[in-house]
Amino acid sequence: QVQLVESGGGLVQPGGSLRLSCAASGFVLDNWAIGWFRQAPWKQREAVSCISGNDGSIYYLDSVKGRFNISRDNAKNTVYLQMNSLKPEDTAVYYCATSNWPSCSRYVGSFGSWGQGTQVTVSS
Repeated sequence: QVQLVESGGGLVQPGGSLRLSCAASGFVLDNWAIGWFRQAPWKQREAVSCISGNDGSIYYLDSVKGRFNISRDNAKNTVYLQMNSLKPEDTAVYYCATSNWPSCSRYVGSFGSWGQGTQVTVSS
């Protein structure tokens, strides 16, 4: 019923940019908080960014502030993550997820539906 599909990942050189997309079906995403998470090999999954469904509040991981931008297009039922000035340490599988509540959370357990992930590799 609820489905999220990420796209836009790939291989990019340090300093480059990528835009990730999270397309939703089976529900209207503007009612719920949508988070972007990433997981690198041998690392825990971490919250990268989140946009709330009630007041539009936006949150970012400290290490990506000033480089990443989250936005939503309600007409397309899609959330985006624009990633600029990419660094090798940004390399990970990136996932979007829908919270069980309108408000954002940094905790994986607060998000009930997940996409399949898209690989981002930053390397020269």
